Amino acid sequence: MADKEYPEGQLVAQWIGIGIALFAGFGVVLATATDNPGLIGLGPALGVAVGAGIGTGLENKARQEGRIRALTPAERRRRRSAVWVGVALLVAGAAVGVAVALS
Repeated sequence: MADKEYPEGQLVAQWIGIGIALFAGFGVVLATATDNPGLIGLGPALGVAVGAGIGTGLENKARQEGRIRALTPAERRRRRSAVWVGVALLVAGAAVGVAVALS
């Protein structure tokens, strides 16, 4: 695995996902223990922070070793499309939330 090349941003995204998965349960436990459901979001937020830190460190190490490659044009288009889909889902979710809150 030491000779494997990764596209730019792969390790950061991978570790953010791992961090969210590992810390999501922490938010639920904390919210249950304190009887404050507002703390549920604390777990995933901590997971993003920890995962981004670990992923950035690993990606910088891999970059120094020459194992990070630039994105291909197809990967760049796919990533841009995924961002737009995410933004559209966020806006749609916010609109539904506002509609439910106002009804």
